Amino acid sequence: MYFSRYLIYLLIPILFTACTGLKNTTVSSKEKPKILWFDSEANFKRFSSKDSICYYLDKAKGAGFNEIVVDVRPVQGDVLYKSEILEPLTGFGDGYEYKRDWDYLQFFIEEAHKRALKITVSASIMPVGLLHTKSGPAYRSKYWDDKISIGNTPEGLKNMKEMDYLGVFLNPNLSSVRTLVKSYVHEIVTNYDFDGFALDYCRFADVRFDFSDSSRVAFEKYIHKKVERFPEDIFSYNSKKERVPGKYYKEWWEFRAMTVRDIVRELKQVIKSRKPDMKLTYWAASWINGTYINGQNWASKGYFDAAKSYPEWATENYKNAGFADELDAFMVGAYLNDLYGMDNNESIEYALDRANKVIGKDTKVFGSLYALNHKENMADAVYLTLEKSAGLMVFDIVQVINFNLWDSIKKGIDRAESHEKI
Repeated sequence: MYFSRYLIYLLIPILFTACTGLKNTTVSSKEKPKILWFDSEANFKRFSSKDSICYYLDKAKGAGFNEIVVDVRPVQGDVLYKSEILEPLTGFGDGYEYKRDWDYLQFFIEEAHKRALKITVSASIMPVGLLHTKSGPAYRSKYWDDKISIGNTPEGLKNMKEMDYLGVFLNPNLSSVRTLVKSYVHEIVTNYDFDGFALDYCRFADVRFDFSDSSRVAFEKYIHKKVERFPEDIFSYNSKKERVPGKYYKEWWEFRAMTVRDIVRELKQVIKSRKPDMKLTYWAASWINGTYINGQNWASKGYFDAAKSYPEWATENYKNAGFADELDAFMVGAYLNDLYGMDNNESIEYALDRANKVIGKDTKVFGSLYALNHKENMADAVYLTLEKSAGLMVFDIVQVINFNLWDSIKKGIDRAESHEKI
């Protein structure tokens, strides 16, 4: 779902202690990636027209962007490229249907490259259905039934299709799922020539998932112990529906983070085996102290010792699940309202500093902005992000269009490239 990148910030507590000092960047702002994200759900009708795609690629180029991200597999699970594995996306179950007789992804690639815009292809890795419209592969075929995540809820174990999350996710612990996601990543990379691949939703859905029997078996193998009471030995709920940690609570988060790290590594191997020069990127929320519930330790090994700061959930070994070294770039979701404040853990400045510190030199950090947060100060937000990170990503073009932020973005980029201070 389109707003999920923003909503994650409403769900994650801000617990990280303050940091000081930003990592120096040596690359000129003129050379840094300046990326605009094209979400497929929010723009599905708009980009049913080739003319509209060309028009907005021109707008992106004119605003100073030099790269775009094109979403070709949203949470709904169908695809906007020619596939022999997955069904073509014709709508989101909201009443609007459009069946293309042309290749959406290939058209974007050709038109972006005509304008000297690099193009990264984004695919949602684990989702297979959109809950609020009950659309997507998970709702069409029983093939997916034994692969869908199971949730641990106060009312007991439930299939994800019966719950209230934004989409239906696959269980990352299943070897059949790992094989499947590698197959459609391989298909995209093999059949199209583009510049980068972005892993989106390459994680567990949230804290409740996955509690299937297969995950229990995988966890027991990981810890070399039998779990006598599952899921209670992980966590249960009290009368207020609050989580109550069990005996293997901390080991569970380590296990999940290791699982995601392994999947990122496997997908990197798939991509690089076909296109060695293709750049691999990954987006995640900036609050690394909260993304453990999704299995996302996007830091570098040794730079983020969670056990010291968060002993209530982190093991000593959790730090070894960091996957920054598997990436060519990390897009840190600094989807925050405040711009400055090194003593303010809700500021973009703080988020970029923290990301630079916990990643170190293992990969590049691109600051990403949620455009809706900056209707009045987009130029300043763009300038700050380019000054304090190795690149800029703006999510999403629909907000840039709706609030006419093109000139503000250009002003921020021009300011950064001229090194003019605010």
